[in-house]
Formats: sequence, C-alpha cells, structure tokens
Amino acid sequence: MSAQPYTYMTVDEYLAFEETNPAKHEYYQGRVFLLAGGNEAYAIITSNINAILNLQVRERPCTVYTSDMKVKVERTKLYTYPDVSVVCGPAQFEDTTRRVLLNPTALIEVLSESTEKYDRGKKFQNYRTIDSLQEYLLVAQESMQIDHYVRQPDNFWLLSSASAEDEQIVLPSIHCHLSIKDVYNKVQFDTETDDPSMISE
Repeated sequence: MSAQPYTYMTVDEYLAFEETNPAKHEYYQGRVFLLAGGNEAYAIITSNINAILNLQVRERPCTVYTSDMKVKVERTKLYTYPDVSVVCGPAQFEDTTRRVLLNPTALIEVLSESTEKYDRGKKFQNYRTIDSLQEYLLVAQESMQIDHYVRQPDNFWLLSSASAEDEQIVLPSIHCHLSIKDVYNKVQFDTETDDPSMISE
C-alpha cells in the first residue's frame, strides 16, 4: 500500500471510484490506498503461477483469478487485490457485477520490499477471518522462497517453506502443486553482493 491514503470514502464511493480509475486501490476502514505496480520479476512470477494452476484445475470445478479480481474480507471490510486467488466450488460475489469475490479457497501474494511486512502481518490477519480460506502463500521475488500457510482444524495455521529448485509446494485444498523451478522460470535474480566475505580474491 502507499503511505498516504486518499480522503475518507464510503464503500459505495470507493467502488464507484475504482470503476473509473485506471489504477488499483485498496480499501480499509474508510481509507483508500494506491497499490503500486509490479516489476518484471513480479509479472513473470504471477504469470507463471496462474498458468501452472490453471493447467491443473481446468478439468475440475476450481477457478483461478488474476490480480484484477477484488476480494472482500467480510468481517473487516477490507477490499483488496490478491496477486492470485483460487476458488474451488461455486464462486460467491458481492453483487451481480461479479467483480468482488467473497469466498477464496487459496490466496497468493508475491512479496516486494514495500509490501512484505503488510502481507505477512496485517493483511494476513484480515485474510484469516475469511471462513472459506484454507491456504495462504507468500512468494519472494528476490530469491527462490515460498512460505505456505495451511489452516488446521482448530484455526491454527501451519507454516512450511520451500526454497530449493527441486522442491514442490503441495496445496491440498485445491489439489494442486507448485514446483519452485516452474514458479521462478525465466526470473533473473541479482547476483551482485555488497558482502566483502563473498568476493573471491
């Protein structure tokens, strides 16, 4: 999110504003925040994830949505744009325009320096109140690293991580898997380092 929100808006004002504005904005407790655009790594990673998941669910009653789909957290009234949303079963929307999803099964956020603290903290707090949500993934941009949270029967969230090229993340709620190698296919990482101990003589 941006540091400076717009003036206070009602939900109806926000939704009308969003319809006529080319940029994306998040809405939370009356405040509207501009969402920054992504870089090349973000675009590649999100595209890879969407392609991988779409291929796996195409014969099943699951739908994968890009970051153009808004998600509403009903209990906290947060409106946001997850990088990837997946619904297994009938999708539920706020109204007949079908522009605001209410019941994601899995949500995926691709981290950036400006959003990582929020995605791991306050945003995840909001997401955990969505009854339908079973899995939450945080995907790094600057290195191969995926953190995977799975809801347990007592609403405890179990964390596992994968960072090796030959590892996979298994998503039991949507019966899919993500290969680390495939998620990061064609992403070019910055190999430069400022650590003197890493520089050979």
